[in-house]
Amino acid sequence: MADATTLIWEPARGGLDTSALYPGFPQPDTQETLQLNPGSCHWVSLRKGDLLSLNAHLTDSTLLFSALTSNSTDSASLSTVSYQPEFLQAMPETAQAAEQFNPLAIQPRLQARQLRLQDLSFRTLSRDMLADTERPLIIQAAQDYCLIIALSATSNQLVDGSEQPRSVAHISIQRAETNSDQPLPEPLGPVRDEFRIPRATAKAYTVKKGEYIQIIDVEGRQCSDFMAMNSAALAEGRERFIDSTVSRSLAAGAYPQPGLHDKFYDQDMKPLLAVVQDTAGRHDTFALACTEFGYAERGFPGHVNCSDNISAAYAPYGIQPRRAWPAINFFFNSWIDPDSHRLGSDESWSRPGDYVLMQALTDLTCVSTACPDDIDPINGWNPTEIHIRIYRPDAAIPRSVAYRSLPESTPFMSTETPFHPRTSALTKRFHNARNYWVPQAFDSTGSIAEYWNCRNNVTVQDMSNLRKLDVYGPDAERLLQLALTRDISRLSVHRGYYALLCSEQGAVIDDGTLFRLAPQLFRWCCGSDESARQLESLARENNLKVWIRDLTLKLCNLAIQGPKSRELLQRLVFTQPAQPDLNNIKWFGCAIARTHDRDGIPFMLTRSGFTGELGYELFCDHRDAVALWDAVFAAGEDLGVSPMGGDALEMLRIEAALMISGAEFGGETEPDEAGLGFAIDMRNTEFTGRAAIDRNRQAPRKQLVGLKIQGDELPQHGDHIFLERQPVGTITSATRSPELQQVIAMARVATELAAAGTMLEIGRLDGHMKRLSATVCELPFIDPQRHKARQ
Repeated sequence: MADATTLIWEPARGGLDTSALYPGFPQPDTQETLQLNPGSCHWVSLRKGDLLSLNAHLTDSTLLFSALTSNSTDSASLSTVSYQPEFLQAMPETAQAAEQFNPLAIQPRLQARQLRLQDLSFRTLSRDMLADTERPLIIQAAQDYCLIIALSATSNQLVDGSEQPRSVAHISIQRAETNSDQPLPEPLGPVRDEFRIPRATAKAYTVKKGEYIQIIDVEGRQCSDFMAMNSAALAEGRERFIDSTVSRSLAAGAYPQPGLHDKFYDQDMKPLLAVVQDTAGRHDTFALACTEFGYAERGFPGHVNCSDNISAAYAPYGIQPRRAWPAINFFFNSWIDPDSHRLGSDESWSRPGDYVLMQALTDLTCVSTACPDDIDPINGWNPTEIHIRIYRPDAAIPRSVAYRSLPESTPFMSTETPFHPRTSALTKRFHNARNYWVPQAFDSTGSIAEYWNCRNNVTVQDMSNLRKLDVYGPDAERLLQLALTRDISRLSVHRGYYALLCSEQGAVIDDGTLFRLAPQLFRWCCGSDESARQLESLARENNLKVWIRDLTLKLCNLAIQGPKSRELLQRLVFTQPAQPDLNNIKWFGCAIARTHDRDGIPFMLTRSGFTGELGYELFCDHRDAVALWDAVFAAGEDLGVSPMGGDALEMLRIEAALMISGAEFGGETEPDEAGLGFAIDMRNTEFTGRAAIDRNRQAPRKQLVGLKIQGDELPQHGDHIFLERQPVGTITSATRSPELQQVIAMARVATELAAAGTMLEIGRLDGHMKRLSATVCELPFIDPQRHKARQ
């Protein structure tokens, strides 16, 4: 077999190369960039002529490679036999690759090809095999193939107190300019059929129950109208097809809005399709396909249109033509203006290769279009093609949606957390939290019982979607002084701070908890990927020698919360003499611990949480997740331990007045407006945004307060607050408090109205036809001195 790559070694660079000290190699003008941390892996698709650049700093890890090439008899699928290009053949093989890294990121792709990790052969590249200068490895693909690249974990990968920088690798991909065709996403499973829909045309096709339909935007920003008929009803002479009104009603989403329903139904309320995967995230499910009438009204009579194209494509099936066809408008970016209530649209959010995947719940007769609209921005004024793939029912494709930390980022398809083998046995109610599916509530308890168990006993919650960033190196403290709103120089080893990360304008970008694990080794546990970008930017601007390592996929974490949480952990936690004892760890303290004895499961233990109760968090390697879950439940069996989902947490965090992004802060919100002024330490004279925050404090316009609301109606985020007819604030979060037996809310109101006891009204029905009476109160609603968490 011909070699699939060309191997190039860059010339040695002179002087100190600081680019390897933090994520960011290569420079931001590259098309795609990825980072490998110890224990992580990536699946990289290469087409002929693509360039892959790999820059690695290896200390205690090795790089692992495996490759899959297209099967010569079926170009749409990948071979089930591992393929090794010539440049890999010079590297030694490794055994037990599955034990050296976390396969979570590539597991769905392997499952789609009916492969196991054990089926692949891996080769290794160690530090000794690299040049002393650790120059980038440049690979140019001579044919299409896929490369699996991993960075091995080490036995002491969980923090051990060492200040030595760990291994890291950075990958960039420069797509070949000679690629005339946009690369399609790799098949998700066995393909039964696939075809291309040329621009400005439509095609009808049939699918059987259980088969999957993948609608792919080939070049990006291209609308594709879709309709499906119930084939059994059609054979009886009845046209039963996707009904938007029925679908919205059964999905409890009767108000038209962008996005996709979980299922689509016909006029008889029979389910036709279920959405399985979506990488674009914004579609229109309530407008018509474009019509000749619509074009003519704007001065383009006779313009080719999707409605006529659908009628023509459906004609051979005996389906009656329509002047205007209802449809799902995939990749169509639209909205309802909240003031004028008019329908608006703009260029699509979809990128080349974005797709929607649906599963047929009955036999269907479908039609798809490549929209011809070239007079509006919806197709970028340049209509292009749509590609359709139909997969057999045995594809068994997992449900997921795309998460992108930036609009231009490569999508990460949501997947299960390492605790999923245990949580999925207890509930099917999951919601998407960035790149993970996490439980909302559990079948045997429900959110109210979970709430009360956290108040009275002890609960366990999967919080693996929390972002975990390690910051270490000679300038680690200096970087964090520049980034965070606390004085990091005052933070002792084995202690933590709640802190904010702000913009130069003083707006809150992210919040989190910073733990100091060694003099120059910190772990920042936060909510947003924006933290990593902000830290990297500050490191670049100030030429700092510091490493930033993203451990989000490697470290998973459980929150152990409730008045009996310490008692549970006293039966479980073992710490070495050099680490703090469990009973001596105060609020925001931390330690490196193990289960039961020195040979037990290692994890980082922190006294923190998001419930307002006494609580702890346990951070372990993904490979130990199930074993740690079992150990926690075994230790707490007679204490009434139970799992807890996100719905119960929402009640607890609002009662405790704990703020979250997208509700209490985000956008232009300043710390004091978000109720986060306590996290500002003006003794730190260097942090980003300090001058703006100091200036804004001189005359604050808004303040976060609590509201106790009369009646049982629950206001929504964004509802306006009124004093008579004048809007004076907005609701940020609301819930019905089980303990207070009352509806409560956090709200941002004018400073002049922030005093406890002030009477205000929350506007419903645009604020004019209906009002909810509310009284301003102090925060938190329960345990204002936070004695429970401190005890």
